[in-house]
Amino acid sequence: KPANFSLRELKMIPGIILAGGESVRMGQPKALLPTDVVGETFLLRLITTLRRGGVDDVIVVTGPDRSILENSIASNEPLARFVSNPNPSEGQISSLLVGLSVADRPGVRGALVTLVDVPLVSPETVVALLASYRQTGAPIVRPGADDRHGHPVIFDRSLFDELRGVDKSQGAKAVVRAHKDAIIHVSVNDEGAFTDIDTPGDYERIFGRKPA
Repeated sequence: KPANFSLRELKMIPGIILAGGESVRMGQPKALLPTDVVGETFLLRLITTLRRGGVDDVIVVTGPDRSILENSIASNEPLARFVSNPNPSEGQISSLLVGLSVADRPGVRGALVTLVDVPLVSPETVVALLASYRQTGAPIVRPGADDRHGHPVIFDRSLFDELRGVDKSQGAKAVVRAHKDAIIHVSVNDEGAFTDIDTPGDYERIFGRKPA
């Protein structure tokens, strides 16, 4: 149960938020879009969620807008470490690898990875994923509901080198496919874990208004 987690065990699974994309379809940085809470952005919501869910070390991978994103949460308590992806045009996998280069250290058991496009996941889902990973040690743990799968995704450290060597045109999906029979899908009642907000239409559908 979550209450049985030691702080040391939780530190073994850092969280990586991928926010280095160019947001071409949205037309503006998704990380800075407001949620339905006054003063809260997608990025701030995710950082808060991961920390409330038990992730003690949160790493945000940005593109060239690192200083803007960093300053956007500077006055808020849920702190995170920021790192820039120098080559965001190489795709999402390049941001993941930048995050791993910061997260991977002696004692790390795995990494919890999520997208800034999926900001509404609940802390309870994060807790459930950490609990499942701790109990099973599975190579990949992610939320599941019916035939859907969502974020965050926990990758065991045994897959880090495989992720580093993957064909960038295929990205992390190639690693997920290679281990599909060993994936643990955690059943969650959390629509936010499956809600990808990638376009202005997605935003309007979820929040009932156009993005500012």
